Amino acid sequence: MNKVLIADHHPITRKGISSILTAEDNYEIIGYVKDGNDLLNTLTTTEIDILILEIDIPNLNSITALKAIKREFPHIKILVLSCHPEEMYALSAIKYGASGYVAKTASVQRVLSAINQVQKGGIYLNEALSQRLVSDGNATQGLAFKYKKLSSREIEVLNLLSNGKRNKEIAAELDINEKTVSTYKMRLLKKLEAQNVAELIKHARLLQSSHV
Repeated sequence: MNKVLIADHHPITRKGISSILTAEDNYEIIGYVKDGNDLLNTLTTTEIDILILEIDIPNLNSITALKAIKREFPHIKILVLSCHPEEMYALSAIKYGASGYVAKTASVQRVLSAINQVQKGGIYLNEALSQRLVSDGNATQGLAFKYKKLSSREIEVLNLLSNGKRNKEIAAELDINEKTVSTYKMRLLKKLEAQNVAELIKHARLLQSSHV
């Protein structure tokens, strides 16, 4: 029996995932947590096989926390849930230790497929993104391939830019200074081979629009 911890601050999401898994024979939900502090406490005191983790859970930078969780608890398989399209965070999540990434807008069957894939030791990404990663093998071609090279913080900055945030707003949200934001923007321009910020935003929205 696979012991599952659900870490999400939305009661409806917790109930939904619970309903999906209780209908299966090989999963046991051993707990629910709604913020990062509860999560870290539970990880150190409870036996867990699978962690279903909300990317925006309060009191935790989930993307960067993934690396620490996998370092301390390498046996735990992590499936990330998100309200963001896979193309915005999935590659970074996998890079930092997640075994799968699925959007909260996905169908019940797709969520279950993702959990089953992760449980078996596989990696779960949506089909469109997986196909693009296969086809975009040339380092000088393919937006998704370039995107894969971004750090988690660069992805956060890009996502905020695409949502119309200015440097000051991005700095406040990420708790960094505006000069650092400008540095990240310069890195993004170089890595994504964009001519200006408007083109960066176009890249980000192109990735979003390809979500299925």
